[in-house]
Amino acid sequence: MSRRHPETHASGRVAWLRAAVLGANDGVISVASLAVGVAASGQTQGTLMATCAAGLIAGAMSMAAGEYVSVRSQADTEHADLALERQELATDPDHELAELTHIYQMRGLDAALAHDVATQLMAHDALGAHARDELGITEELRARPVQASMASALAFSLGASVPLVTVAVAPAAMVVFAIIGTALASLLILGAAAARVGNAPVWRGAWRVFCWGALAMGITAAVGHLFGS
Repeated sequence: MSRRHPETHASGRVAWLRAAVLGANDGVISVASLAVGVAASGQTQGTLMATCAAGLIAGAMSMAAGEYVSVRSQADTEHADLALERQELATDPDHELAELTHIYQMRGLDAALAHDVATQLMAHDALGAHARDELGITEELRARPVQASMASALAFSLGASVPLVTVAVAPAAMVVFAIIGTALASLLILGAAAARVGNAPVWRGAWRVFCWGALAMGITAAVGHLFGS
């Protein structure tokens, strides 16, 4: 008696994971770098608060709009390809059967078996078979612009809230060090979590995000100090 072997693959999470990780990392890095740069120029803690709040709102709206437009373009392309495929299936099904048969032959099936598989799959769901095997469009990887947009905006806001809260509670004399410390710690956690969810090496993902965040804040602090001087 055979048992079912349930498997969970990271590829099914790639759409929302990409948007969420990008948004959170961008929120932490951009707003923390902005705060460090402004603080290095000698501004007051009140100015830092206003800067972080403005950066959070503007960044979240920018991420939402940018992600929506980008993924919407991908979705439009998918819809156009599916419409063309639907038309070709209606007007020349024999050619589409031969096309699908050829794809399966290229994947290792012999000609007779490839033809049988293509025939049965097209009888069951012709458009679905061509979308998956010819166009590479699957339900798990379909473009979802609204979902991606909301995930990016929410993730950015959560990431940007780290430096915002840090500025609000840290002593004025230690605010720059507090921003840098909490931002780098957050980036380590985000990098590790993203790698873990994506089934990638945890420390490699954490270290990569940490290094880029440290570089961004270092450059911004140097520029802020230069202009403040």
